[in-house]
Order: sequence, then structure tokens, then C-alpha cells
Amino acid sequence: MFRLSQYMRELVEPTPVRHRRGEVHPVVIWNLTRRCNLRCRHCYTTSADVEFPGELTHEEAMAVLDDLDGFRIPALILSGGEPLARRDFFEIAERARQINLHHLALSTNGTGLIGETADRIAAIGFDYVGISLDGIGRTNDWFRGRAGAFDLALAGVRACKARGIKVGLRFTLTADNAAQLPELLSLCDAEGIDKFYLSHLVYAGRGDKHRGEDADRRRTRWAMDLLIDRAWVAAAEGQPLEIVTGNNDADAVYFLRWVEAHFPAEKVAHLCNHLQAWGGNSSGVGVANIDPQGNVHPDTYWSDYTIGNVRDAPFSAHWTGPDPMLAELRKRPRPLKGRCGDCAHRAVCGGNTRIRALQLTGDPWAEDPACYLDDAEIGVEPAPRLEVTPFRGKSHDPAHRFH
Repeated sequence: MFRLSQYMRELVEPTPVRHRRGEVHPVVIWNLTRRCNLRCRHCYTTSADVEFPGELTHEEAMAVLDDLDGFRIPALILSGGEPLARRDFFEIAERARQINLHHLALSTNGTGLIGETADRIAAIGFDYVGISLDGIGRTNDWFRGRAGAFDLALAGVRACKARGIKVGLRFTLTADNAAQLPELLSLCDAEGIDKFYLSHLVYAGRGDKHRGEDADRRRTRWAMDLLIDRAWVAAAEGQPLEIVTGNNDADAVYFLRWVEAHFPAEKVAHLCNHLQAWGGNSSGVGVANIDPQGNVHPDTYWSDYTIGNVRDAPFSAHWTGPDPMLAELRKRPRPLKGRCGDCAHRAVCGGNTRIRALQLTGDPWAEDPACYLDDAEIGVEPAPRLEVTPFRGKSHDPAHRFH
């Protein structure tokens, strides 16, 4: 996740650079269930409104929480599917709130977040609730596969705000909804939203089948220009809306180029030091995933690569074990190839999102096709780009992907 507003504030009120030291304990995103009342075009878990076999039992889930407590993870995000669809969700959430966490968050589609449900969310004391909206009105409903989903989610936003819960909107940028980004930012203002999160499309689950609908590089740059302008006004005038982006760490490099064009060299150097200390993509380092069946992954999009299962050993044991992919992901620099390997800003973006490269080429270290920066901007020699091709019903064999 690239915290645009945080780094924008460094231009107004600089702070000392903090470097990671010692073992990094990850933020854990836990997909509690694949069950969901929506059917989103970009769903990376391919969720649906049915019972999926093999999900962790209540006792197994509680054991996971005990281990996460002992492992001292800094934050836990309860996700899905739709996490509220799990029968023992509130018991899990209450226990999660009791353990030694700095941050407990809920990732939901928001359509059921009203009345008594909202009361219980508030009573548990979630630090943050993220609600997904992928457009205004019928655009969102088409994207999410259910008529009325926009109105229901907006009611969930309002229910959270009425109860004093910090709430954010999550928006996945595609060719079909990019034009509504200004309206979504206006909605944030009108509803007093605390955070706006723009997610770039990742080619996983149904998101891979619809990768041909990804926003092109021109649209992506336009969207980033809009967010950068908004974040600068907020930082300069002390406005509260926090803007973050995810799943395309080239955003940090694009922002750095903006700073180079508008600020003196000492500001550029200060920001570059902060961005290099952050290090870009954190899959397998600062972020981890547990799926509904207890499989541990480097992040939520690496469903074809499993480090281990919490039924066989605790999460902490898998995460600190000798897994070869984790070892490669934790290298700096990573063993990148193509224009990502030659990029002058590897230390800022960390090689971006490896899954897109994997889905298109079968090689997790190939260039990320969703990098929207041109060759001159990243200091590489002009060469043909890896282009995003529409899904044709074939995937690279997972058994041969990770060698």
C-alpha cells in the first residue's frame, strides 16, 4: 500500500526517516470465508453465495488468533468473501480485539452493515472499516453483480459514520469506471469519509478473467494526477481525507517524478529517502495472507502458492520457516527481470506486483505489465513492452510457476 497523503505531508512537515530493523512482523489479511452475497467482476477469491467446503472451524480459527497474539503481528484485517457472512464472525472479531494488536480492521462490501450489525461492529471497537464501491449507482451495481448494491453500501457507510467508526472507501480502477473517480472523491467529501483507497486491478480470480478491462496507462496516469492534486491540497490546507493506493507500487515513482517537477532538490532527496525506506511492494515481507481453508500465502493474490497450512503448523512457524519463495521475495533487490530488473527506481517500488507478471508469463520475476511509466521515466533503454492480453481460458500450470 502506497500512503500518498502521508508522503505528501513530508513536503509540508518533514519527519526523520525510519528504517526497518530486525525481523518484520507482517500485517495479516485473513480471508475468513469465501461466501459472499455479491459477485464482483474483480474478485480475487472467486467468491459466491454458497457454502464452500473445508473452511476453518471455529476452534481452528481461535487457535490462529492465539498464535497471531503470540507472534505480535501489528495489524489484522478480517476479510472475505464477505466476512460478515461467516456464522461466528463476531466471536472471532471479539477475540481479535482482545489480543495484542495495534490495529484491527474490517474489509466488507458494506451491504449488510446497518442496524444491530453496525451496533456490534462499533461495540467491538474496530479501528477501521473499509467498504468497497466501484462506481456510482448502477455502475457499482453492474460491477458488483447486484442491483441496489450501491445504495446498501452507502447505507453501511452512513451507519459507520453515525457510530463514530473510522471508515474508508475502496475503489478498483478499470477502463469501465475510471471516469467516475471524481464523483467518488466528491462522495467522500459529502459523507465525511476518512480514507479513500484506489486499488489497481490485480489479475487473480475473476480479476484475471477480466484483465482485458484494466485501465490503460493513460487513464492510470490521469487518475494518479487527480489523486496527487487532491492530496496536495489536503496536505497544504490541513484537510482530513487520507488518500492511499494499492497494487501498483509504480505510484510511488510517479509521485516522486511529480515532486521533482515541483519542489527543490532537498525536498526531492528527503522524500526519496522516505520512499526507499518504505521499499515498495511488501508481499511476503510486511504483509501476509491466511485464506478460508487455513493456507498461508505471501499476500492475498498469491492463491496458487501456499507456504503451508495452519492446520499443520502455526502461522508463525510457516512465516519464519525456510520457504524458498518467501526468501526470494524478501531479497533486496529482488531477482527481477526485463524492464523491472533494469529500472532505476527498484529501491522505491520493490518490483511492483509480481502476480501480474506471473499470470501473463508464468515467471514471477518478469516485468509487471501494469507499470505505466515510460522507459525514460525509469531510466531503461527503449524496448517492446509486455502488454496485457485478454484472458483466453488458459492459465500457466501452477506446478511449474515457481521454479
